[in-house]
Amino acid sequence: MNLDFSFIIPVYNRPEEIKELLVSMKSLTGAIPFEVVIVEDGSTISSEGVVKMFAEDLHISYYFKPNSGPGDSRNYGMRKAKGNYFIILDSDCILPPSYLEEAHKALEKNYVDCYGGPDAAHESFTDLQKAINYSMTSVLTTGGIRGGKKAVNKFQPRSFNMGLSRKAFEATGGFGKIHPGEDPDLTIRLWKAGFETILIPEAFVYHKRRISWEKFYQQVQKFGLTRPILNSWHPETKKLTYWFPSFFVIGFIVSLLLWTAGVSLFLKLYGVYFVAIFMESLFQNKSVKIAFLSIFAMVIQFFGYGLAFVKSTFLITFSNKKPEQIFPKLFFN
Repeated sequence: MNLDFSFIIPVYNRPEEIKELLVSMKSLTGAIPFEVVIVEDGSTISSEGVVKMFAEDLHISYYFKPNSGPGDSRNYGMRKAKGNYFIILDSDCILPPSYLEEAHKALEKNYVDCYGGPDAAHESFTDLQKAINYSMTSVLTTGGIRGGKKAVNKFQPRSFNMGLSRKAFEATGGFGKIHPGEDPDLTIRLWKAGFETILIPEAFVYHKRRISWEKFYQQVQKFGLTRPILNSWHPETKKLTYWFPSFFVIGFIVSLLLWTAGVSLFLKLYGVYFVAIFMESLFQNKSVKIAFLSIFAMVIQFFGYGLAFVKSTFLITFSNKKPEQIFPKLFFN
């Protein structure tokens, strides 16, 4: 199949991020032609001037539309694009030079209509960004299945780094109105429509995750609220592993209570787990500070996701209301 690539990038008030991403695109190797479609999602801080700076170096187009969320903006960009294979990125990503070359090579060898790639921390990232990246990608937390895991069966691509054929887009209608959660929802609908998805480990991006501790907590909290909604829509995809952060939080609270009663064994087991997190992060990042921050990031991730998951599961199960009515802030009109 002759692949004609179109990068689809929604942006909301982030011109400096788009600039970094476009700079990295200028260094892509392999001499593989591609276009770039920037979709400004109702921003009040425009990226149009930044895009014009790259008009001579990249085959690039810019569109402004009213704010309707990242999923709808990606759909808009794919409808405007000229290629037959879309590569969807978040604006806070940076591409390594070999990205497109690796994706193209993998698709030529084993073509599928949808792929996902991992994310990594660039050396220029802050210690906070590196710690959060560790927490989101480590096999010791919840990140292994969406990052560097070699097993690719039923891999669920994420929209910060996702390839999707025009055929698959047209067959499914693209992303839905929920956010976050629009990417696993699309993946499940792709499976139901008979399409395959894979992980391409070599097609990774540097994902900045423009976040503070507060924003990180808000992000993972939304992930926790969203998963039970997806489980209700697609009950065949339910997994016990989705409960892991909730079990962690409940177990930790129980361990503290037992410790006050003189039983310290269970709290010591948590201590062993914290040490394992510290050691793996230290090995990966070569920084004691980042290793300590990684423990903190993991705790925030598990508490934010775990508590929200329990809350959402309870409300989705026992309420007569639709998810859109229970959690209106998770949906775009």
